Amino acid sequence: MNVDKIFEKYSGVNLSILPTPLHRLENISKLFNANVYCKRDDMTGFAFGGNKTRKLELLIADAKNKKADVLIGIGGVQSNFCRIASAAGSAYGLDVHLVLGGSKKPLKATGNLLLDNLFGAKTHFIESENWTDWENYTKNLSNKLTKKGKRVYWMPIGGSNEVGALGYVKAFNEIMLDCKKMNLEFDYIFHATSSGGTQSGLVVGAKLNNWKGKIIGIGVSSEESLMKKYVIKLSSETGRLFKVDIKEEDVIVDDNYLGKKYGAVTKAGIKAVELFAKREGILLDYIYSGKAASGLLDYLRKGFFKKGENILFIHTGGNIHLFK
Repeated sequence: MNVDKIFEKYSGVNLSILPTPLHRLENISKLFNANVYCKRDDMTGFAFGGNKTRKLELLIADAKNKKADVLIGIGGVQSNFCRIASAAGSAYGLDVHLVLGGSKKPLKATGNLLLDNLFGAKTHFIESENWTDWENYTKNLSNKLTKKGKRVYWMPIGGSNEVGALGYVKAFNEIMLDCKKMNLEFDYIFHATSSGGTQSGLVVGAKLNNWKGKIIGIGVSSEESLMKKYVIKLSSETGRLFKVDIKEEDVIVDDNYLGKKYGAVTKAGIKAVELFAKREGILLDYIYSGKAASGLLDYLRKGFFKKGENILFIHTGGNIHLFK
């Protein structure tokens, strides 16, 4: 099995400025007497950056390989994925349609939606919080466009399929190179998990690198049992590309920091955003990275980690939400 050949199949599109920085969070480490580092995937650069650029590099390449001329993305009204999909599709000559769920069309476009419009995407709004409704609408839209002679490439929520997940298999390899340069090893990796693509890629990357630490996905979209089931399925599908088997114990999801529902702002998340801003000058968001950080901070406060263990927090971006 040639790992490079799998990535070459989806090559040719470069969106991210890589490698992203990885550095020690000096003040937070001092505050909790711990070794905490941050992988700055909020700094991937393209269209304000974030983890979705890594996924979309492979997805756009796949769309171009399949001769698509229309790209469809799905997400909430303030979707980070849809923001970057709008820019990426436009940059590579694709008409972009966005299916945005959760509310009716806002009277004023702000945050990510403002940027979707700037990038020229055509937006479709669904007053439903049910992700299945969003995908059903997308299938109907795809059929309509296909009947008009369009070659449609539609992506699942968050770009989370085995093609998109490959972006974080590559990211894990990058983290291992960071470790080599910095002469350190991580015992834990924390990140926000929602549509599952980031965590699935990391899990497969860990297997390929024979990494013995633990990846802890802080769930921000659904309850633990559902999220874990989905990540196991997607990481297994991605792992099969490399002939890697994924076990149930490889996937850890903690939903204790979700709040009432997907998109809900939590008190702990607000405090985490404030602490990272004031202590490290790092801007998180309230829906994704802020909740993941609230989980990490809670683990630190409770003394979960042993002395000398190294913890990596992946900042997946999304801070445009601060300007919603």
